[in-house]
Amino acid sequence: MKDVMEIRVDKTTNSKIAEVDFDNLPFGKIFSDHMFVMDYANGEWKDLRITPYQNIEISPANSTLHYGQTIFEGLKAYKAENGEILVFRPGANLDRLNKSAQRMCMPEIPKELFIEALKKLIDIDRAWVPGKEGQTLYIRPFMFATDEFIGIRPSDTYRFIIFTCPVANYYNKPVRVKIEEHYSRAGQGGLGFAKTAANYAASLYPAKQAQKQGYDQLIWTNSGSHEFIEESGTMNVMFRINDTLITPASNDSILRSITRMSVVEIAKHWGYKVEERKVSVDEVIAAIKDGSLKEAFGLGTAATVAHIESLSYRDEDFDLPPIEQREFSNKVADYLNAYKRGLEEDVFAWNIRV
Repeated sequence: MKDVMEIRVDKTTNSKIAEVDFDNLPFGKIFSDHMFVMDYANGEWKDLRITPYQNIEISPANSTLHYGQTIFEGLKAYKAENGEILVFRPGANLDRLNKSAQRMCMPEIPKELFIEALKKLIDIDRAWVPGKEGQTLYIRPFMFATDEFIGIRPSDTYRFIIFTCPVANYYNKPVRVKIEEHYSRAGQGGLGFAKTAANYAASLYPAKQAQKQGYDQLIWTNSGSHEFIEESGTMNVMFRINDTLITPASNDSILRSITRMSVVEIAKHWGYKVEERKVSVDEVIAAIKDGSLKEAFGLGTAATVAHIESLSYRDEDFDLPPIEQREFSNKVADYLNAYKRGLEEDVFAWNIRV
């Protein structure tokens, strides 16, 4: 492993950081100076390097372009008050990346290699980690097939890249959502649990139709019967009914959110009752109507906690309890944001320091 860990570094001579307005950061449009790259061939990862951020040249016959063999992850780094950079739960993201790799017939990445590459890249671009409230360094690891071959089979070669970008909050306001009963994001036995491009491609058209109707996102339900809630847009979803936190249990049509995992662990640590199980649409609508639904929110890396202010079902819009009255979701959002910035004790050992 020692030889594998040798990472060649080629630093840019023309940093773009002076051109960035850190008071007005869009999400995912400004990229840091460097990226980590490595290639897979003949059964091993090789040529580990950090280079200036740059375009990728690929063949028109690249198999990813034709057959979609690509996976990715999303995580964040935060600046602590003492200047340290904290990366939140990168090991959990790697576990999910490797699970996606298995499903997509792609090579896995050793943990030691991933963490070393991540820390070295962030250290080189540490000036790009913003320190203002609501701003973070978003980290995008991804892998794609590199065979030049028009034929349906797994590629023999791959490229893995990590790049980063300073970002502000993904959602700046609570969201309006609609329960989807026609289109499906994923089906049993499919790719729903893998963080692969195909999942997001399938969601684009129905989400666009919902936005035309005035909604921010969709509540995805199970394919076929559409009886059970699965995800909220690109996030996992959680409801508080009476004093119980309820969230759909992970299965092969639901992507397991690192944020949701964290919130479940925190809630149990605080003594809340948590149920990870099937959640029916009828149950949620009944709870809205009888007043027992206290909170509803999405959970994901980009937004952390996205409050759902209204929910539409079969052409009827339901306003949910006022955001300021939501005890748990506000509390856990504040706690997680403080935890990630080192303002809370790292009781779960989730932060990696750079």
